[in-house]
Amino acid sequence: MLHYVVRRVASAISVVAVTLVATFALFFIAPTDPAAAICGERKCPQSRYDEIRANLHLDEPKVQQFSRYAQGIVVGRDFETSGVVQHCSAPCLGFSFKNDRPVTGTLMSRLPVTASLVLGYGVLVLTIGVSAGAMAARRRGTPGDRLMMSGTLLISSVPYYIVGLMAALYLTILYPILPRSGWVSPLESPWHWFTGLVAPWVILSLYGCTDYARYSRGSMVETLNEDFIRTARAKGLSDRAVTYKHALRAGLIPVVTIFGLDLAASLSGAIFTEKIFDLPGLGVLALDAVSDYDLPVIMGTVLLGSVLLVAMNLIVDLAYSVIDPRVRLQ
Repeated sequence: MLHYVVRRVASAISVVAVTLVATFALFFIAPTDPAAAICGERKCPQSRYDEIRANLHLDEPKVQQFSRYAQGIVVGRDFETSGVVQHCSAPCLGFSFKNDRPVTGTLMSRLPVTASLVLGYGVLVLTIGVSAGAMAARRRGTPGDRLMMSGTLLISSVPYYIVGLMAALYLTILYPILPRSGWVSPLESPWHWFTGLVAPWVILSLYGCTDYARYSRGSMVETLNEDFIRTARAKGLSDRAVTYKHALRAGLIPVVTIFGLDLAASLSGAIFTEKIFDLPGLGVLALDAVSDYDLPVIMGTVLLGSVLLVAMNLIVDLAYSVIDPRVRLQ
């Protein structure tokens, strides 16, 4: 087990390193000019343009720029702006071109918003989606099963941003069934934190659970035909016990795999949900960074997303042996 974890951690570090190199090459080796974007295209003095390039170290060779960036992630680095030296502690992802703030601190200030949104979504989508899929598999072939699966296909065929916009309009503004969304730190007011996220949690999870209902139903249908399920029925166990105690646990393997990757992808930026419900999370930060041509923030968001994705993939692999005793990690 320990050997497996060590190998997977080493593999994860190599994936993040490759992502770092590819992201740097994409944004800094490409024919772009951040100094011109910061200085402005009209009436930008050459002296100001040269000063910006020198402060951002854009006048150095690309290899040296990447070395500085990688060094900052490991041990930190110093930045000089207009003669003022600022120290950025490791892991240092640079300073924002727009507001001259450390990228790491900016990401960490936005991460609780996205983490709160995604974790609430994860709880609801697993509870609703897996329960619906298990019930459909238990009654497969019945009108209720066909109606439920047809409904999930109908909802998932509509783009999420349309569903989110319409639901936000009708459920929170025109007919305030759900409370208006907004971000309040749980340390300040747990109640306002909860009520401010109810609408995005409900709407996002109701859309997302359609996929999990189909995944869990398909996996459960296959599992219910396994030999150990026939053995459990032969022992005289009730159909409910066979379905929810034995088949559900074994059928969760593919669902957990998809859920882990989905959760990591959502953590790296739930752009539509945060934009629709005005939540200052990582998704909105990445969108604003793209429009502002803020390369360090874009790179930091991409790197954070890759770390979260790799970490969740490792957690999912380790969870296999806990969910299904037949799985042993060697």
